[in-house]
Amino acid sequence: MASSQVAEIKNRLDIVELIGSYIKLQKAGANFRALCPFHSEKSPSFFVSPSRQIWHCFGGCGQGGDIFKFIMLIEGVEFGDALRQLAQKAGVVLKRESPELRTQRQRLYEICELATLFFEKQLEEQRSGKLAKEYLLRRGINEESVKKWRIGWSPEVWQGLSDFLVSKGFSRAEIEKAGLSVKSDKGSFYDRFRGRIVFPVFDLSSQVVGFGGRVFASSAEALAKAEKEQVAKYVNIPNTLLYDKSRILYGLDKAKQDIRQKQECILVEGYTDAILVSQAGFPNVVAVSGTALTPFHLNILKRYSENLLTAFDMDFAGDSATKRGVDLAQEMGFNIKVLLLSEGSDPADIVAQDAGLFSKLLQEARSILEFYFETTFSRFNPALPENKTAISKLLLPVIKRIPNSIERSFWVRELARRLEVREDDVLEELKKVGPKKYDRVPENQETTVVHQKSRRELLEEQLLALAFKFPECLKSLDQEAQVVLADLKHRVEAQQEYFNYIYLKAEVEELQKKDALPEIQFCLKEIKCLDIKNELGQISREIKKAEQERNIQKTAELTKKFDRISKTMIQLT
Repeated sequence: MASSQVAEIKNRLDIVELIGSYIKLQKAGANFRALCPFHSEKSPSFFVSPSRQIWHCFGGCGQGGDIFKFIMLIEGVEFGDALRQLAQKAGVVLKRESPELRTQRQRLYEICELATLFFEKQLEEQRSGKLAKEYLLRRGINEESVKKWRIGWSPEVWQGLSDFLVSKGFSRAEIEKAGLSVKSDKGSFYDRFRGRIVFPVFDLSSQVVGFGGRVFASSAEALAKAEKEQVAKYVNIPNTLLYDKSRILYGLDKAKQDIRQKQECILVEGYTDAILVSQAGFPNVVAVSGTALTPFHLNILKRYSENLLTAFDMDFAGDSATKRGVDLAQEMGFNIKVLLLSEGSDPADIVAQDAGLFSKLLQEARSILEFYFETTFSRFNPALPENKTAISKLLLPVIKRIPNSIERSFWVRELARRLEVREDDVLEELKKVGPKKYDRVPENQETTVVHQKSRRELLEEQLLALAFKFPECLKSLDQEAQVVLADLKHRVEAQQEYFNYIYLKAEVEELQKKDALPEIQFCLKEIKCLDIKNELGQISREIKKAEQERNIQKTAELTKKFDRISKTMIQLT
């Protein structure tokens, strides 16, 4: 990627407008400030500089950077994804991808958008579509949600969508690549969705990338036909260039900010569950659809919150896909709670009937360990010796997966207490357990690790901020201090990003002129002390080496030098 295109994107987009679309910014002199979206705080320490087009948090997390870094952190994406998102906003055509691939990807986006418009129109205008909409309204999905989630209808015809897209200039092969049509054994194409309520699936930028369809019989005849042919209730498109069900969480584009704000994510299993839970006032909800919870899903969610509330059908007795996903989440350090749903009910049914009941279930959610213990002990009588073994076989692996040793010790004691056995015996059996290791996706450490600054770095930052804000104070410094400061400024000016950060620091921090000169002198003195300490450390290592080599003359010279420099240190302090 040419740096010129990155610069062009920065020039076309205003950082205040961009960040202001995610968080509420307030004017603060020449800059803007807000509560930092990347950590919890009560006083705003997050600042945006329109003149320098940078942002920085001067509070707990210390994050900062340009528009690309902000999108990477707020969206939880890699640089390439942030680049594509911002290029699209700026109207810049990227040269990184081959023209052929870019054209193919762009045409698939256009197909998905046009298909969504087609399905939406059918829901509103077709007789069968109106019946489908009446069904949605009866289920509790209101008009606003139908529009917000762009729900549509696919008529019970073989090539309705395909013919529409062909009329817009797309080939039938392209429609198949978008997952919207199927090629028969004879080589002809037919629509994948027919007689179904269609749910578009969105990426993090709210672009349509895929679809799922729920069967809906608009008449008794259609219902009989569906039952006779044993039609699947739900159908999803296969993986495409744009859509990968193992990497996409339904509704995350709408829920991401609420998940980050509430520091909690509600996980459900279907489209209507997500829509109705969100509609009922719980917008921090996402759904896994057509697949189990995957490592990709979990790595994406971890960028927003490590607290999960699962509204799944949790059966820990077997080796279900749901159980494996939850096991992986536990191993990855998520704090997991389970909603205790009554048998046969799902979140959609509960919130449609009583949103207050769902709120109560959220408040009463049990931790995954509490749920696991209660479920297991309800199935087995722990008084019987053979059941003690059965219980331990189920519970020890889940205890083994707990990353925190203090929490793990608590549950070891709890298991020993309930089984009425010695804690040492439980620990001995725990050692024999080899927990399953699930494939993980490497995390992007660049976006999560905050550099811990050294004392020297902090002193230099404070010194430079004062020097930039109160340059008139520098005239009072002696020649040696002037040289040190000039050298430091020269080094910083060669690093544009750091230079901009220092200037922003000088602008936003409440630095008083009357305190500037003594603070500058203090920083210079402390930096000099650090330099002397480093020099003394180096001399000490040289003395030790000379002593090992039995070089008496060199040892004496180095010792004399060490004493002389030490006196300088004493004079400074």
